[in-house]
Amino acid sequence: MTTQEEPALAGLRFPAEFAWGAATSAYQIEGAVAEDGRGPSVWDTFTKIPGRVLGGHHADVAIDHYHRYREDVALMARLGLSAYRFSVSWPRIQPGGSGPVNTKGLDFYKRLTDELRRHDIAPWLTLYHWDLPQELEDRGGWPNRDTAYRFAEYAAAVHDALKDHVDTFSTVNEPWCAAFLGYASGEHAPGRREPENAIRGAHHLNLAHGLAVQAMNARRVGGCVNLYAISPATDSERDLDAARRVDGLQNRFFLDALLLGRYPQDVLDDLAMDLDFIEPGDMKTVNAPIDVLLVNYYSRFTVSGEPGGRASAAAAPTDTASPWVGSEHVSFVNGGRPVTAMGWEIDEDGLVEILTRVQREYPAIPMVISENGSAFDDVLVDGRVHDRERQAYLESHLAACRRAIDLGVPLQGYFAWSLMDNFEWAWGYGKRFGLVHVDFETQERLLKDSALRYAEIIRQNRRHEPTDS
Repeated sequence: MTTQEEPALAGLRFPAEFAWGAATSAYQIEGAVAEDGRGPSVWDTFTKIPGRVLGGHHADVAIDHYHRYREDVALMARLGLSAYRFSVSWPRIQPGGSGPVNTKGLDFYKRLTDELRRHDIAPWLTLYHWDLPQELEDRGGWPNRDTAYRFAEYAAAVHDALKDHVDTFSTVNEPWCAAFLGYASGEHAPGRREPENAIRGAHHLNLAHGLAVQAMNARRVGGCVNLYAISPATDSERDLDAARRVDGLQNRFFLDALLLGRYPQDVLDDLAMDLDFIEPGDMKTVNAPIDVLLVNYYSRFTVSGEPGGRASAAAAPTDTASPWVGSEHVSFVNGGRPVTAMGWEIDEDGLVEILTRVQREYPAIPMVISENGSAFDDVLVDGRVHDRERQAYLESHLAACRRAIDLGVPLQGYFAWSLMDNFEWAWGYGKRFGLVHVDFETQERLLKDSALRYAEIIRQNRRHEPTDS
């Protein structure tokens, strides 16, 4: 690190207990899909259907984290991480989604968390990152209310086994994606295009969250939402209404449920469907008290009510329908900002906007940035990846975190997405988000320049006396 770069880093001072982390998910990194009693998930099934995933890719091996976890934890230690957010594979714990637990599956996560603690890295465990056991999908999946109750049983089993290994549990990662990409647009597993069932699934995912919070009674538990700053393409009435609709289904449908115990009335009006699947007492359950709100942030949406844009924020690699149930006419346009390799607008100011909005409009709750990152077309040259665009993205969004703290947001940590290049869902291995470059054939790991920069920012904060607020 040159002395000329010190001033930029010197301004990024964070509270003493701020968590410096990186995040992954089980299906994207573990591999070993048929080892030690793991059952099939919806993603195992989905990836084998021709045309569903770019290049016909699958995650049977992924980046082999199941066998290489010690090597990967050592990389985390080199970066100076104080926390690591990972997800547990439900079909590794309960191969069919219910019934007795698979002790070999639990043992893997015990080994992982023990290894993390040996390196003074706090494990942050996410119970669900989209890998629903296939047997539960065969019984109806998330549109089937029973799936929420099976999830609560699974959550209790994982908590009972790992409560002495893990301090922070979170429930469902990005329920919007699981519901609307899985059951409306068909872009994600299980690939269904059933708009009304997507809404049922969204409610049952929220219900699963609340039931799991109650079942675990964990020392520290959180819910996770993916939030977006949203702008209308113009000041026209149609564009303003489009922004309201997308904000409602993307942000408020989940924030209002988790933090206020209700769904926004305007969103329910937009849906114009029978909501008899929302039973008495459900919203009180969904509103079960949590200790921290996990916020995933990547981009700003610029939306229009006029035809001619895209049906979603990024062009899907495969043929899909609109995920915006009740608002299928809404389209997405470029707002004139730079974009990542995913076509996502880069806007760090939007991160400040959503954090201060949650602080302003909802009951007080600590927050962490549980995912934030960018995909770019990385090039390996002479054993280095000079990913300057990712470095700039990382630094600008960390600076946004600091601005939010200065504005009074109780922000307690930051988790970069992703620790390593991995299987990127419908994009297969075609998009790289990692701080660590992975050769998908040899499984060789290599720290990118962005990883070295992140490590330096972390060291700077630990070297100097941190601020208290």
